[in-house]
Amino acid sequence: MSKKLIIIMAAAGLVSFAGMFVFAWLTKTTSQVQSPEAKQETSARQQANLKLTKPQVSAASGIAIGDSKMKKAMTEKQLKDLVYEMREKIQEYNNKLQDLEVQEQRLQIAQGTLKKDIEELNNLRIELASTVASLKSEQDKLLQGRVKIAKTEKKNLTLLAATYDKMDSTSAGQILTSMIKAPNSSLDDAVKILYYMTERTKAKVLASVAETDPTISAHFCQKLKQIIEKD
Repeated sequence: MSKKLIIIMAAAGLVSFAGMFVFAWLTKTTSQVQSPEAKQETSARQQANLKLTKPQVSAASGIAIGDSKMKKAMTEKQLKDLVYEMREKIQEYNNKLQDLEVQEQRLQIAQGTLKKDIEELNNLRIELASTVASLKSEQDKLLQGRVKIAKTEKKNLTLLAATYDKMDSTSAGQILTSMIKAPNSSLDDAVKILYYMTERTKAKVLASVAETDPTISAHFCQKLKQIIEKD
């Protein structure tokens, strides 16, 4: 059961209690009307009281009237106090209800904000996963494009590169270009030889190849950056 429902039931109970109290008070006032037997007794008493002296009758009547007014005033004051107390309780319950409504609104706002944050985090996670996948794909491509030189072939490539160093740059460039166009050769073989040439000869050969076929020279330069020597 929610707090709001408990407060409403308590307020309804308090109002019902006050209504019963007022009804009982009115019933008590009505019951003070005398029955026939009571009237006869009252008449007999009045006849007996006629025997009293005037001062006694006057004093007794004054005391009775004062006592009746005092009781009536006390009863009315108690009723007013009860009504005032009821109003205060009802106002207190209304304030509590308003506080609960405000708290509920704040909770709904907080839940909405949290839900939005969760959605943003999920979207960010998806974007991050996509970025990581793209980076991995690029890394795989880079690894696949690398030219690996095994330790066992390094010696042979070094000797072969020394031979090309002794040639003129034009002849060396033509031979390397022919290698990549041959059916059983590849770009990697020519790049490996270029890699072990001296820097001066390497530059001349690349320049010579660029004069006849700039695309092949560009491929040579790109592949030279991807060479890895394996232990």
